[in-house]
Amino acid sequence: MSRFGAIAVAMLLVGAGCSRGAPANDLRTFDPGQTPAELGEGEQQYQARCASCHGRHATGTDRGPPLIDRVYRPGHHADEAFQRAVAFGVQAHHWDFGPMQPIPGVSREDVVQITGYVRWLQRQAGIK
Repeated sequence: MSRFGAIAVAMLLVGAGCSRGAPANDLRTFDPGQTPAELGEGEQQYQARCASCHGRHATGTDRGPPLIDRVYRPGHHADEAFQRAVAFGVQAHHWDFGPMQPIPGVSREDVVQITGYVRWLQRQAGIK
């Protein structure tokens, strides 16, 4: 393989973890099932603080990306990334929705609860 070909393959592999645009699967039909009782607080916090942009079941909206996308899997965005996003906001880098502003009044513990719920949704969607 030429040096150019090797560089092109490497760029494709690096870019595979960072998508832009809609996820490959149709999320409109995603139904995670009954939320486990221990995640109820996280679900409530998520619905109150996140769902307006990220969708009822983290499937995304026209205002924010789906969190049940492989780009947000734990191996690519650790739980601390959710903490930092809420505390400091995020410049758009995976999607074309524009920057996320910080979310005032959300404690670290709230984000722990929300992240637990989101991680469950991800597992329900087959993202690990």
